Amino acid sequence: MGLRQLSPKVVVSVVFVAALFVNILDTTIVNVALPTIADQFHVTAADAGAVVVGYLLSLALVIPASGWLGDRFGSKRVFLTALAIFTVASALCGVAQSLPQLVAFRLLQGLGGGMLAPIGLAMLYREFPLAERMRVNRVLILPTAVAPAMGPVLGGLLVDTLSWRWVFYVNLPVGVLAFLFGLFLLREHREPGAGRFDLAGFLLSGVGFALLMYALTEGATLGWGSPQILVTGVLGALLLAATVLVELRVPEPMLDLRLFGDRLFRTINIAQLVSTAGFLGTLFVFPLLYQSGLGVSAWQTGLTTFPEAVGVLLGTQIASRVYSVLGPRLHIVLGVVNAAVAMMLLTLVGPATPQWIVMLIMFYLGLGMSNNFNPAQTAAFAQVPAAKTGRASTLYNSGRQAGSAVGVAVLGSVLAAAGAGGGHLFGYQLAFVVAAGLMIAAGAVALLIKDRDAAATMATPARAETSEAIEPAGA
Repeated sequence: MGLRQLSPKVVVSVVFVAALFVNILDTTIVNVALPTIADQFHVTAADAGAVVVGYLLSLALVIPASGWLGDRFGSKRVFLTALAIFTVASALCGVAQSLPQLVAFRLLQGLGGGMLAPIGLAMLYREFPLAERMRVNRVLILPTAVAPAMGPVLGGLLVDTLSWRWVFYVNLPVGVLAFLFGLFLLREHREPGAGRFDLAGFLLSGVGFALLMYALTEGATLGWGSPQILVTGVLGALLLAATVLVELRVPEPMLDLRLFGDRLFRTINIAQLVSTAGFLGTLFVFPLLYQSGLGVSAWQTGLTTFPEAVGVLLGTQIASRVYSVLGPRLHIVLGVVNAAVAMMLLTLVGPATPQWIVMLIMFYLGLGMSNNFNPAQTAAFAQVPAAKTGRASTLYNSGRQAGSAVGVAVLGSVLAAAGAGGGHLFGYQLAFVVAAGLMIAAGAVALLIKDRDAAATMATPARAETSEAIEPAGA
């Protein structure tokens, strides 16, 4: 079978997975290179942190507009444009000759990267009927599970054996091949009712989200009482509040907040924001525990963390088989409770704990989280109209991004308050307890889910084949 005969489902899956893999990998692999970058450009570690913060801000700025852009100009065109920007910016980052240059190129990279997940997820869900959404999550596991865990390991290897520049060059072959594959084989899709560009909504939501993300991410480091954190945090919150007031009055808003009127979509988004905070907060604290608290090398820390990705891979295969039996409500609750147990087990880790036991705990954590994220993402869009898939994907990804920032903010503050580091483990232990508390809170929210709202996603394999035969893709 030639490439032209490939199923549209296969085409969009390949392009989205490849693009999302390098995008997510980029968020973790760069952290490993920061000390080397600081030495290269003769700046402090804090100054080098702008490489990460700049990317985060541009990412947050563009995410709210991604749904409208895809609907208005075509998901294929905008997705491939975003992928091209991300790939070219990666090359520019690799040849940067100064820190300001590198930060500027990272800003450009974030503008491309911020659009990939919302638009790609919308493309994927338009091709796969509701009854196949859980099975398609197996496709998404490679980037979402393996890439974050692979980043520290691959980053350390590239920095030690080649150069810090290769943490950016590694994106190029995947980006170029995915772009060419998508250019020739992806189908275009536009929504005729996209409406005019909502400038007020874009400015309020984009700037507000970026400022709030900055405050949450840097607050634990700079101090919550520092002027720049107070100003950016308060201003960001005010702009987002203004966004709600404006967008609910605009006939064709940039952010379709009316989608939160859907009980299922609203409940799952809240639960996922909280559980993402607990999970990614844990992945933020664990390397600090191992390196600063226990004095283990970055390479060994990465290897110890990697079983989490294996747990997610295995857990996804389990999730796709039990989702229809358990239903999203019980499935999500069981997932977050198991993740909370794993986080509590991490409080027992100390200098005498064998590495294999810690690796088992990380595996268990991944197993639990896959049985939270997979049923949640499958059920969340069950009642979203097909024409609103792009806008709903924007809101969903914004919530997950916000959850990541909240997790770092909350657990980073716990570490700072408890004086973690230098062999003192109480702060890390307390952070894991707080993370477990966030997971339990997410489970409490998930108890409000009504399985009947997601009935269309719980079809048996036989019914799924029937629905595909009688429904148009994306229905």
